[in-house]
Amino acid sequence: MDKLYLSYTNQYYRMDQKLLAESLLNQIHLNAEERELFFSFVKEKKVKKKQFLLLEGDISRYALFVVSGCLRSYCVDENGYQYIQQFAPEGWWIGDMYSLVTGQPGHLAVDAVFDSEIAMIAKADLNKLYKEIPQLNIYFRVLAENALVYYQSRAMENLRLTAKERYERFCTRYPTLIACLPQKQVAAYIGVTPEFLSKMLNQ
Repeated sequence: MDKLYLSYTNQYYRMDQKLLAESLLNQIHLNAEERELFFSFVKEKKVKKKQFLLLEGDISRYALFVVSGCLRSYCVDENGYQYIQQFAPEGWWIGDMYSLVTGQPGHLAVDAVFDSEIAMIAKADLNKLYKEIPQLNIYFRVLAENALVYYQSRAMENLRLTAKERYERFCTRYPTLIACLPQKQVAAYIGVTPEFLSKMLNQ
């Protein structure tokens, strides 16, 4: 870890960027000019609980990194039932990857589970930065690979595992969220009704 970069004496080392800097430096090495250039494109935003960052059908133009709080991505069926694809607590990236990559309208909504702070970087700016900072290609390739593994794992869990096993996977994947998420949202993540989940946990 580049400890000098994580000091708080420079305008680029603010606490709200520390987590993102750690995420970058765990995967790649950037010199001082590259780090400064990257963070010059990062925008910060505070979002209130239930505030939307993306609606189903929107075109996703930003990659979103959670600095504090928690976001979620989900879709809603014709009966109004939510299917939560992902939670993103502190230190996670989130978005509609299909829309971000293709530039087409997306299938997911993204909103804040709690009051949150996020770092945002536009896809158009990322495309510029890939040319200026080649190491970023590695970082975001690793993110894309991890996302692919995550989505494949989720699909196989929904096909093969029981509700109880899916809940256990949820607890392993999101240990910091077990005690603070509404049971309704946990149920929407593992694909059962809140009533079924409550009964299962009380057995």
